[in-house]
Amino acid sequence: MAMAVTQTLEQGGQLVVEAGTGVGKTYAYLVPVLLSGQRALVSTATKALQDQLFSRDIPRLVEVLGLPIRVALLKGRSNYLCLHRMDQARHSAEAAQPGAQRALAKIETWSQATRTGDMAELTGLDERSSLWPLVTSTRDNCLGSSCPRYRACHVNLARKEAMASDVVVINHHLFFADMAVRESGVAELLPTVRVTVFDEAHQLNEIGVNFLGQQLSTVQLLELSRDVLATGLQLARGLVDWHALTDRLEKSSRDLRLAAGMHRGSVRLRWTDALPEGVESTEWTPALHNLVQALEQMQSGLETVVELAPDFQRLFERARELGQKADLFSQAPDPEGVRWAEVSAQLRLVESPLDIAQAFSALTKPVQAPLVLQDEDASDPESIQALMAGDPRHGADPQNPQASGLGQRAWIFTSATLGDEPSLRWFTEPCGLTSAQVMQVTSPFDYAKQAALYVPEHLPKPGDPGHAGHVAQLVVEAVELLGGRTLVLTTTLNAMRSIGEYLQTRLDPAANVEILVQGQSPKRRLMERFREGAGDGRAGCVLVASASFWEGFDVPGEALQLVVIDKLPFPPPGDPLFEARSQRVTREGRSAFADHALPEAAVALKQGAGRLIRSETDSGVLVVCDTRLATMSYGRRLIRGLPQMRRLSGHAEFLSTLRQFTTDATS
Repeated sequence: MAMAVTQTLEQGGQLVVEAGTGVGKTYAYLVPVLLSGQRALVSTATKALQDQLFSRDIPRLVEVLGLPIRVALLKGRSNYLCLHRMDQARHSAEAAQPGAQRALAKIETWSQATRTGDMAELTGLDERSSLWPLVTSTRDNCLGSSCPRYRACHVNLARKEAMASDVVVINHHLFFADMAVRESGVAELLPTVRVTVFDEAHQLNEIGVNFLGQQLSTVQLLELSRDVLATGLQLARGLVDWHALTDRLEKSSRDLRLAAGMHRGSVRLRWTDALPEGVESTEWTPALHNLVQALEQMQSGLETVVELAPDFQRLFERARELGQKADLFSQAPDPEGVRWAEVSAQLRLVESPLDIAQAFSALTKPVQAPLVLQDEDASDPESIQALMAGDPRHGADPQNPQASGLGQRAWIFTSATLGDEPSLRWFTEPCGLTSAQVMQVTSPFDYAKQAALYVPEHLPKPGDPGHAGHVAQLVVEAVELLGGRTLVLTTTLNAMRSIGEYLQTRLDPAANVEILVQGQSPKRRLMERFREGAGDGRAGCVLVASASFWEGFDVPGEALQLVVIDKLPFPPPGDPLFEARSQRVTREGRSAFADHALPEAAVALKQGAGRLIRSETDSGVLVVCDTRLATMSYGRRLIRGLPQMRRLSGHAEFLSTLRQFTTDATS
């Protein structure tokens, strides 16, 4: 992998690498990038990896290699303390809540000592805290160069440092934000570089789709109302009837949410020609019209005081932008994209492209057919060099720099999971990377010895109403043998709650096992507590989770030896984005199931299974409680996408394997 990265850095172009767990992909791309002497961006999907790269991996390599390289960390705006908003926070309604003044005092004290203003430095304040948005800024409420604290702004200082650095560690959201401002002609957020590396690249398309689309939410509307009221009363009391303006906006926002209907949990509603599916036009149309009028009235009120302070100028711009979005959603959807309404306690209206292929391919400018390196070649550096040097697509002609690609930008995309076939089409097609060189490097772990796969065929079909209960019973039986050390991954929140409640009420207290359920504590605390369970022998933990725990959750060692997946993770059939993509695949003459739904499920299953073995000494069992994996023909394709574990033939062998883990742990 390092050799392939080096060749791409020298010649330019695109390289897509799926690197299995344990390959060491981080060092495989960092060492060539650092040694190349070229300016680079390294982008990740998660803050955890971003911090790890900046604080641990890159400094370690810079020291070992003895390189005079300047490295910067750059996060999104909302991760930095906003000094101006902190100054205003004590005047907000939230500051009157119990404990808020003490927390604000702690933030103010920290603000005097911090150099970066990175909120990650501040312990004891969770991102979900109501104080977080009071002391940070967003693109919507930032005053820019008009801010009275502009010179001391932590965001601007971080950007200046990034502009002067050799390597800048960013995240995918920030990359797409930079794309948007460059297209609009505004000064770029990120430095211009020749090398861009995307780690955790499998999330690139979904993040890009969400970012490149248009969104209007009741959260945005209510935040605007809150900011207008607080600023108006503080800086222009009596000049405008601020209560009347904000009351109307809040009422119209809530009326629009109510018009979307009552739903359990969070649901996505398809969009018909004029409104979300199942919503009465007699309620929706007037509610949307009233919202547009409330925003127009808000603009008129703000326009009368816009010259008094930069705060009013930005509030006016926010009201105008939200008014334009409200007007957009009152018109017919873009036929080239997809529109839906996401309904929970709040309402979010979304219109987005189906993928990032068009926007992204314009950046990377693919000009050649893909080169696929098979696994037997990928493990041999000499084969890589021979393939690249001898392939005419690489144009290795030192007399013709243009043909050889010298001076072209280099794009590296890598992840442990990028598809379920050698061409990695699941990733390359929606990202517009059909001309990229593609490489797969398998994990060095001995899965045949370290791991086993069990499909309990005695369970009811996944559509059976009692399926979750039977999964919970299997987990109870396994956990009482294993003493915790179990991660249960569910495909729905309902199944997560059902299984979690069953375990918390039915598991024998004598097992001395703690049951953790996603949502009952902050994610970071759940992960920390689960890892702590390893040192207690049989008194370990069980974590029941969904969504974000399917990836990025690493627990090496004996703290995790059993991963249970309740169902095959096919995309929900009613999801508007999935349906729109399926319809496009069908129009292209392909199978929506075989060419879209099945690859999606294969990648998600591969990600979930990847939680089990994280080091060369790990051992464990993967249980997939879905009989379709064993009985349907497509089950073979899904199994081929998993690491080559040994198969357990029945329930008795499964329990015997768990007993052996327990014996090994106590011996």
